[in-house]
Amino acid sequence: MSVMDENTTVVIVGSGVAGLTLGNFLLRSGIDCVVLERRSREYVEQRQRAGVIDSRAARMFREWGLADRVIGGVPFEPVLNFRIDGETRPFKYVTDDLGDGRFCPQQVLVRNLIDVFVSDGGDLRFEAEDVAPEDITGPRPRVRYRDSSGVTRTITCDFIAGCDGDHGVCRASIPEEELTRHSHEYGYAWLTVLAEAPANHQSMMAIHDRGFAGQFARGPQASRFYLQCPLDTAVEEWTDDRIWGEIDARFGEPIAVKGRISSKTLVPLRSVVHDPMSYGHLYLLGDAAHIVPPMSAKGMNLALHDADVFAAAVRQQVKEQDTSLLEAYSATCLKHVWNYQAFAAWFTDLMHDAGDVFYHGEFRRRLARTEFERLYDSETANRLFGEFLTGLN
Repeated sequence: MSVMDENTTVVIVGSGVAGLTLGNFLLRSGIDCVVLERRSREYVEQRQRAGVIDSRAARMFREWGLADRVIGGVPFEPVLNFRIDGETRPFKYVTDDLGDGRFCPQQVLVRNLIDVFVSDGGDLRFEAEDVAPEDITGPRPRVRYRDSSGVTRTITCDFIAGCDGDHGVCRASIPEEELTRHSHEYGYAWLTVLAEAPANHQSMMAIHDRGFAGQFARGPQASRFYLQCPLDTAVEEWTDDRIWGEIDARFGEPIAVKGRISSKTLVPLRSVVHDPMSYGHLYLLGDAAHIVPPMSAKGMNLALHDADVFAAAVRQQVKEQDTSLLEAYSATCLKHVWNYQAFAAWFTDLMHDAGDVFYHGEFRRRLARTEFERLYDSETANRLFGEFLTGLN
């Protein structure tokens, strides 16, 4: 059975950070929207992902009147904890404004955004299967989907916001010849490990000739570990004993508590940008449009920036019949995206080239070490790094 009796202004596909933030911004602007999510609410709220809300993003939530309701996590301190060849070397960076920046796991922000959206009357539909954008270049596009009861529904709208990630249906709905994909493969991967092991610091990163390693707190009793490894490695090769041994070696000291390891995943590091970020009445946000390596902690903030720009553009079109911001959406976002991609590529190469010479050789290692020392010795370099990290640049 098919039902075709629904209309709204914006259909948002995906209830990750970009989709939920956009939904809340539109709701506060009095603009009708429907959020469609393929997964269940329980799955979305428990999906474990790292996240940092930088100062720019925190100011954005404050300007929309949502900061007190959605921002959680631990406040920034202007210090990065490094272990370099087994030696502890804290790095304190200079910044004019830490603002409200937070270390905030994405599931915390997502849960808060869901609670606010639903409690304020937002229309959020979980377990929406077979989502399909249709007629995206026509006067009013449609989104067809099958609900949890098996009924096929069609929503007619003015705009579709594709917030469904790198493998979602929205970008796939755009003809290949209409998009240019810019990408860079870094040549190595991270083995990501979630373990019951409390962290002494919110974050700790190691530079070692065996490769990069990181430990990031995930609550009081758990940590997410990252180990640089070759692209052709297999997760099955990494036994628990091997993982703990490699972590101890790269940090140069034993981890005090080696608890149960609950998950192991291989993540190839890459940067991707799709240009343009719109086609017809379909607009791409977040990972559907761009991916940055996790080293930079900028993926979530780029998604939040997209949501802010698109919400303001829709509001101007609906309230003032002014399409200028919508027409500039892709160019506005891509300027910001490339700025963050430049920082992400630089910092990723710096941290990995400074350690294992297997990937890029001794010459690049020495360059990276020299550049790393400049961060400690040069106030200008230090300040510029702090501005990018906190989102002030």
